[in-house]
Formats: sequence, structure tokens, C-alpha cells
Amino acid sequence: MSALLSVSEAKQKLLLIFKSLDSETVPISRAVGRVLSESIQALFDIPPFDNSSMDGFAVRAADVGAASSDREVELVVVADIPAGRTTHAKVDAGQTARIMTGAVLPPGADAVVPVEETDFNARQPGISAPKQVRILRSVQPGENVRPKGQDVHAGETVMQAANRLRPQDIGFLAMLGKAQVPVHRLPNVAVFATGDELLPVGADLGPGKIYDSNTYTLISQIEKYGARAVNLGIVADNIDAVRACLDHAKSQNVDLIVSSAGVSVGAFDFVRHVVEQGGRLDFWRVNMRPGKPLAFGEYQGIPFIGLPGNPVSAFVGFEVFVRPAIQKMSGVVQGERPLQKVKLLDEIESDGRESYLRAVVTHQDDVWVARLTGHQGSGNLRSLVQANALLLVPSGVKSLPVGAEIDAWILDEY
Repeated sequence: MSALLSVSEAKQKLLLIFKSLDSETVPISRAVGRVLSESIQALFDIPPFDNSSMDGFAVRAADVGAASSDREVELVVVADIPAGRTTHAKVDAGQTARIMTGAVLPPGADAVVPVEETDFNARQPGISAPKQVRILRSVQPGENVRPKGQDVHAGETVMQAANRLRPQDIGFLAMLGKAQVPVHRLPNVAVFATGDELLPVGADLGPGKIYDSNTYTLISQIEKYGARAVNLGIVADNIDAVRACLDHAKSQNVDLIVSSAGVSVGAFDFVRHVVEQGGRLDFWRVNMRPGKPLAFGEYQGIPFIGLPGNPVSAFVGFEVFVRPAIQKMSGVVQGERPLQKVKLLDEIESDGRESYLRAVVTHQDDVWVARLTGHQGSGNLRSLVQANALLLVPSGVKSLPVGAEIDAWILDEY
């Protein structure tokens, strides 16, 4: 019997075969969640011109240096400047221009007095600018003005390659005028389940039959992490069916094949035989619970990962091994899931393997606490549904008391 691989050893060996996929250009409207394949440089300053940060009156600060509510300064209004328009009018001594938020600061002006600090109270839409306005307080040069290049200078690198694009990043790219965005191609991941006992959802259950849940779970996980799922369905326990399935995956130009069930010793012979004929296969026993058996190799040049058949084992195996593979292919450099320290509300017993236990994590009295969701059997999918986290019990630890601190993966976070 081969020695158990640690989780970190198994993950390191598995990830060696994966690399970032090639680059493609996509419309900005479809770029959220994608990973940049190139760094982004600004082609122009942002803001591209000096503009007002307030609705008010553009002034020369020197003209209103003595203004106050007791000593009003009257100025002549020479222009009315809405956002999106410019003016040829220049603000000279004793003059001002009404200006809206975001509008270009007119020549001669160096500050903006908010409309609230003037005697102009007619602020309804459609009201024309006054002929004169009284200023009720002083301003400093540059006050209430967003200068050209305040946020970004032309030529500046503003986003690094390997960044996953968030909604705010998409807005910033739009501000930069990037209609097309260079990103890594999304992985295409084929998934199938093996077992003569499996039926598709909706079929009539017969004696000894169960519904295939793993395919639906794995497809959902694949799509959650941004890859494209190719559903190969349920594969019967015979060589011809397995070969036809794998050949179909090859014809679909997938980047990874994931199977569930049939990876324990003896029951995996059909898949093992076909994969080894068309490539290679390593069968690993990993020091983890649930999900000790893991198959890894390649079929006709396509990486292959065989997960256990028990629903929780398949889910956890995906999170531990398949998720980082998808992220690496997607261009993510730092793909480790963040850990949350929590205190146990239940005593934990383990067998010494690195364990991933289902739990509910909540925030109580400024402390994150965790309670197990009951029976931790690898076939108990309901306890996973009830959980919002997996507790990570380190290898070699066989018990932890109430109040002990432990790391957790928060499952509802990406």
C-alpha cells in the first residue's frame, strides 16, 4: 500500500501540469470576473481637464479673498457652464461663471464657490444663471476643483496582469475608454459521473438506483469559479462507454476532464485502463478526510482528475484540487482561499488526517465562532447544505476542545 500524500504535496504535484491559458480580447461588457492577461496603461489623464467638484460659481480666488456673510463680494456672471460643454468666455477680475459639477473650469478661474455660499437661491432645473451674484465666503486657489490628472496620469500602469476584474474595475476600464479588454481564455472543463446505479434527475427510480447529484454539483462549482462546463453525463461501468466518453471530451477541445465515482481501488479499473491506454494515470491516496482516493493523469494530452463518488468527498476534492487548477488556467497568480480564524462551539474528534468539517460560522460578541452541522459522513450532503464553512483540522490533530481556535474556509465567498 502506497504512503499517503499530504494535501499540500498532492496539490503541488497536480498544479505542475497546469499553466495559464492563452489570451483573448473580449468586450468590456463581458469582462467581469475575467483575469487580465496584460497590464493596462492609461492613454490620457483622468480627469482629462480641470473641472468643478461642486455646483456653484467659478471664480478667481483673489477676487473673493475677503468675502464673508458680513462682507459680501458681488461679481458679474459672464457664462453658464453645464457639464459636457466648454466656454470661450474668460473669467477676469470681478467676474464669475455659473458652473455645474464635472464641467470644465473656464480660463481665468482657479476655484469654485458652492452655490450654497452665494445669494443665488433659485436652484430649480431650467433656471437661468443670474446677471450678478454675491459671494458669501472666501475660497483658496484650487478649492472645489478636480485638477487634470488628479487620479491618473497618461502612460501610468493602472492595472496589473493577473488581476481578476471586479465590477469597480470594469467601471474604471470604461473611464479609461477600454472597449475591448485582454484576458485569459476561460477553461473548458468536462465532467462525468460513472456508475450503473446512477440515473439522471427526473427519471423513475428503480430498485438499487439513485439520482446522480455529483454532476450537478461539480458543474455548478465549475461555473462558479468562472470556467465553462461540458456535461458528459453518466457513463456506464464498461470500457467502451468510458472510451467513448473520453474521446467525446477530446473532440470538444476541453482543457480538463473531471470524473466522479469509481476511484477507489478495484472499482476504477475501467477508467484506469482507458486513460492509461490513451495517456497516463497516477492513483494517489491523500491524507485527507473526506476524499482520500484521488486519480490524476492525462488522456491524449488533456489533464484528468478523478474524484471520489461520495457527494461530500467529490465537493471537497473539487475545492481542494480542481478549483486551484481552474484558477491557474484562468490566469490567477494568488489563488489561495482566504482563511478565517474561528472558535469552536463543539468538541472535535478526528482520525489524524487533514480534515474538512462542515460547520456554520457566525459572528458573536466580536468573535467568529463555529458549530458543526451534525453527522460528518461523506455521503451526508444535507450537512453540507446546512453549512456555510469548512473547518480545517490539521494533519496529526485527533481532538480539539470547545473554545479552541481553528481555520475555516467560508464557502459562500469566492
